Amino acid sequence: MEPRILLSHKRIELIIHRFALQLAENHGPMTKCALLGLQPRGVELSRRLFEKINLLYPQNKLKYGELDNSFFRDDILRGDLIMPKPNSMDFGTEGLNIILVDDVLYTGRSVRAGIDALMNYGRPDSVELMVLIDRRYHRELPISADYTGAVVDSRSTGEHVKVNWENNNNSVWLLGKKE
Repeated sequence: MEPRILLSHKRIELIIHRFALQLAENHGPMTKCALLGLQPRGVELSRRLFEKINLLYPQNKLKYGELDNSFFRDDILRGDLIMPKPNSMDFGTEGLNIILVDDVLYTGRSVRAGIDALMNYGRPDSVELMVLIDRRYHRELPISADYTGAVVDSRSTGEHVKVNWENNNNSVWLLGKKE
């Protein structure tokens, strides 16, 4: 299968703008909210979204952090080498509405690990999931996104999604089997 572009730079920017508007609509001034990017691939989306929210709503009270789920993943048992990233959270999650951000929702396992890691910081009032791409036919756990940029109906397990975060040339590609 030839690689094909799923989202262009312009479309990704529109999605980030839409996400910012949706969060403002659902959470108002965001006084009891925190945006958490899942390390490593959800961080770039969460950073750009946080910048957009601050640009559109300079008086917002949204907290921001980055969360590593490495030691909560179930594939650590397979003996894969795990290189954790630093957590960057200067707040507890007790009583907050958490928006967990990742780039691609595939099996649901990394999100489950992220939720487990999140609970070490307190008990939030709610947890919502935001993803740029939802690959809905490959879920292994009952996890779904509250905010979705685009849905990819790739039924083949050999295909994979590649998110490219270059400053002026963001893109998302659907690629064939990894070689």
